[in-house]
Amino acid sequence: MKLAGLIAKPDGSLVRGHVRFADRITALDSVSDAGDDYILPGFVDLQVNGSHGIDVMNASADALATLSRHLAREGTVAWMPTAVTAPIEKIAQVHESIASALENSQRDDSAEAAAILGMHLEGPFISPHRLGAHPTLNLEPRGDAFDRVLAMRALRLLTLAPELPGALDAIRRLAARNVVVSIGHTNATLDEANAGIAAGAQMFTHLFNAMRPLNHRDPGVIAAALTPSPAIPAIIPDSVHVHPAMLRLAVTARGIDGIIIVTDKVAPAKTTNAEKTVGRARATIRDGAARLDDGTLAGSIISMLDGVRIMVDQAGVSIGDAAVMAATNPANLVGAGDRGRIQAGGRADLIVLNQALELKSVFIGGRELS
Repeated sequence: MKLAGLIAKPDGSLVRGHVRFADRITALDSVSDAGDDYILPGFVDLQVNGSHGIDVMNASADALATLSRHLAREGTVAWMPTAVTAPIEKIAQVHESIASALENSQRDDSAEAAAILGMHLEGPFISPHRLGAHPTLNLEPRGDAFDRVLAMRALRLLTLAPELPGALDAIRRLAARNVVVSIGHTNATLDEANAGIAAGAQMFTHLFNAMRPLNHRDPGVIAAALTPSPAIPAIIPDSVHVHPAMLRLAVTARGIDGIIIVTDKVAPAKTTNAEKTVGRARATIRDGAARLDDGTLAGSIISMLDGVRIMVDQAGVSIGDAAVMAATNPANLVGAGDRGRIQAGGRADLIVLNQALELKSVFIGGRELS
């Protein structure tokens, strides 16, 4: 099969030509009259709490498979169901649903659904001072509760606060098990955040949100995130969670290889239902995001493509650079390097956009979604 247009390369540049593929990309040809559609790698979303009325915290394996099909039709070809702070018994139940959905999808490599990459656990090992919408069920990352989490077979990404007692040893143990550790929901100082990075943390969860604020005398965790390091910040570009000026600051500080786009979307996204329980209380969709009654943000309602458009419009990046942030960087972070890039030998997970950045088609494993 062949697609023609402006091809986004792994360095963010665009080249006009053809992409030839079966289930994997076989060749890229430079052709001067190939057309004006954008051909991008399919997006990889590392933080999805729910969407289309499906809440990860209450979803069966079948419901997660349904959500995978919905996400694919938005241009997301791989994702991480994200569990939030809850009693360990509840987290274990959520994990089993995610693990079953992951195992089912591996047995049935359907072209109709986004791949589940594993569980992202956001809490309970977070700061009680930076809960966001999470309930006050926070634990230190050590002892029996942590051991139970560490043993969860589908765990792939875990958000924690590095300043908590036991956190640095927990980061080292998670890294040894090839679980990506993300610093988030944290009141960490600059030194505490850097200690977490030195211990093996590789990401920051929703930069600027649920974090100790940036201050010129107390730079804190945000300064660590904006400083080049092995840890890459994820950001929610929904025009609500982060001001456009701060999007531009993050891109300027870290460059296109140093930012990951996530949605942090919640169950009411893409539905007409404006209410749900998120974390510790009732949340309502208003003013462009999910909010608790007191105004606390509780997640977004965007798709990854929405986030890409906002990065282009508000942060001033090119569509090719935005594709790196939404596909290449997250895939690389979680070791899914055959996804998220258009190059010979890579998976033929591709999306086609017109010049207005409207989705025209999605290919997963080389097969076009109907």
